[in-house]
Amino acid sequence: MKFDLEAFTPKTAVCLREGYSKKQLFNDLTAGITVGVISLPLVMAFAIGAGVDPARGLFTAIIAGFLISLFGGSRVSISGPTGAFVVIIFDIVQRQGYEGLIVATLLAALILITMGLAKCGSYIRFIPYPVTCGFTTGIATSLFFNQMKDFWGLKIPHPKAEFFQRLAQYIEYKDSVNYAAPLIAAFTLALILLLRRVSRKIPGAIIATILAGMLVYFFDIPVDTIEKKFGPVPSSLPIPSFPWEKISFDTIQLMFPDAIAIALLCAIESLLCAVVSDGMLGFRHKPNLELIAQGIGNVGSIIFGGIPATGAIARTTASVQLNARTPFAGMFSAVTLFILMVMLAPLAGKIPLATLAAILIFVAYNMAEFDHFKNLLKGPKSDIVVLLTTFSLTVFIDLTVAVQAGVLLAAFLFLKHMSEKTTIKVYEFMRKESSEEGKKDQEDGKAAKESSVIPSGVEVFEIDGPFFFGVADLLNEVLRRLNKKPTVFILRLPHVPLIDGSGMQALKQFYKKCKGLKIEFLLSEVRPDVMHILQKSGVKKAIGSERFFPTLEEALKKANEIVLLH
Repeated sequence: MKFDLEAFTPKTAVCLREGYSKKQLFNDLTAGITVGVISLPLVMAFAIGAGVDPARGLFTAIIAGFLISLFGGSRVSISGPTGAFVVIIFDIVQRQGYEGLIVATLLAALILITMGLAKCGSYIRFIPYPVTCGFTTGIATSLFFNQMKDFWGLKIPHPKAEFFQRLAQYIEYKDSVNYAAPLIAAFTLALILLLRRVSRKIPGAIIATILAGMLVYFFDIPVDTIEKKFGPVPSSLPIPSFPWEKISFDTIQLMFPDAIAIALLCAIESLLCAVVSDGMLGFRHKPNLELIAQGIGNVGSIIFGGIPATGAIARTTASVQLNARTPFAGMFSAVTLFILMVMLAPLAGKIPLATLAAILIFVAYNMAEFDHFKNLLKGPKSDIVVLLTTFSLTVFIDLTVAVQAGVLLAAFLFLKHMSEKTTIKVYEFMRKESSEEGKKDQEDGKAAKESSVIPSGVEVFEIDGPFFFGVADLLNEVLRRLNKKPTVFILRLPHVPLIDGSGMQALKQFYKKCKGLKIEFLLSEVRPDVMHILQKSGVKKAIGSERFFPTLEEALKKANEIVLLH
């Protein structure tokens, strides 16, 4: 198979090849700097919400953001820590610590790279919308719920990941509310919403963070800050190191389900982000290359002590609105964050945790798809079941289970729809004993054609649609429905685009059943690709190549000979 070099050429190389003007450089630089500034409080908030040091959010946005833009298949996607990952990271960290997250993320990166090389990127879009809406709204709900600790300033020593356990802790520690915290959080949230109403181009989160931090610092308001809770924010990147000592076979087995959830969520979010940006600009991303870049970026993030990263829709949209048109904007954004970390680390430590909680609540509100959720509840029952199941598992169990169950539900939903579309029906035209025209044709010596008569004692059926395990049992139903045992059974397959192992096994079993009942089994009009599969798998040999006919005309001619012999 010829390797498609263009499909795996990064968009950075494509943009340079097309010509990179000074004007575009200026626009990308402006957009990158602005998005980098906007990202500063967000990436630290995501890290804190995920139960890790805020510096890990910075490391992720800088390293993964730069690498994914450099090697990615999207022109303008901005990658880094996102709200979608907060819930799943928090759960993993609470169960297995940061060491467990390291292994899960590296495995997820390997899965992403494998998916990209296997060209699975194009198939992510086949995950039904009720699945993505269910866990996206579930993530937003969990993200909102998890911020209540810092929003109210509750003194909970070891927050739990599970919903009901966390709720029990909120009730248990309700008397530890620090009333200054909700005031600061409410001030932050109100200012963000007010500035958003004035103009969406105003970086409300960064302005609210600065003003809230100044209030707390100058008026010595007694609320927790990043520095009080986590210590000083580092002003440099850590020394890169690959965590070989954390990886063992037992740990891989333990963390593999979480890795699958991270990989699937990363794939869905990053490709959705690319689709959104394509829709805004009319470009076309390379989904398989984007998955590979996400894998590379996540490996880089872990090497520098970060957390999982994926495409960030909000930051990507902001970058597009600021006239970013190439991946260099994402690289400039990462460099800007690095410079801000070096220059403003001491000031970043003064940011109140209540402010970051308010920012995450705002992120959760924007992430939730409540309108779409309500509309889906008015749809088909199957969609409602999938939606509510995925949502409930995300909120009340955990995202790992929800993602895996969602994908399984998507598969079952697909099979259900495909089974409904695939039919086996009788092919009726004319019977010799009841057709005067048929008798005349026979007298004239005309060969039986597709538009010709069907001899008495011959049944002709056709399958319309994919022939896989979801419809394999329908063949046996056909024989059971027949009132009279035929001499010859012809199965037409001109409308079968594909056949799987179960379909092939069903054909062999049906042939044996017909043989046992002394019914001659013939097949006609098998498509070349399906015939290739049947031949390669040995099914054609098992049934007998003499029973396959290229046209119904030839199959009917053979059937007529068999009937006359009987």
